[in-house]
Amino acid sequence: MGLWMNILPDRGELDRFDLDILAILQRDARTPQRLIAQAVNLSTPAVQRRIRRLEDAGVILRNAAVLDPARVGRPITILVAVEVESEQSAPLDATRLAFAAAPEVQQCYYVTGEADFILILTVPDMAAYQALTRRLFLDNPNIRRFRTFVAMERVKVDLAVPVGPAASPPR
Repeated sequence: MGLWMNILPDRGELDRFDLDILAILQRDARTPQRLIAQAVNLSTPAVQRRIRRLEDAGVILRNAAVLDPARVGRPITILVAVEVESEQSAPLDATRLAFAAAPEVQQCYYVTGEADFILILTVPDMAAYQALTRRLFLDNPNIRRFRTFVAMERVKVDLAVPVGPAASPPR
């Protein structure tokens, strides 16, 4: 088993072909399966079966278009560090649900350290952010405090997960 081998839960192992297919799909999920097949030296039906297996196993979560927030009227990206009052199950779950339900929130992470949550969100302007702070933070009795960081520049935005031999550190 090479460094690049990974395990599919209850489905076997991710082999070199799976990882190569995943790398291609992460770059462009609309790549025709016949082109993927040529690139990884498999038949088109074999690629189709592998993609279906990866979807069924939950390795591929969804296929989505990546939008430029500024071009759809949401030019401001904001990171928010949130501290909660209580980490008991009920208030914490309610806070998680509120964050997950807010369409402005692109990503939400429950984290260790000084903050309890880190949110990444986009808004059209600061007035919209101010309204969002009322709804998500100020009106939520479980929020102790929050700190806002307005992004000045989007240096790198990518959700691609490194896969394959190039993603593994040398031993």
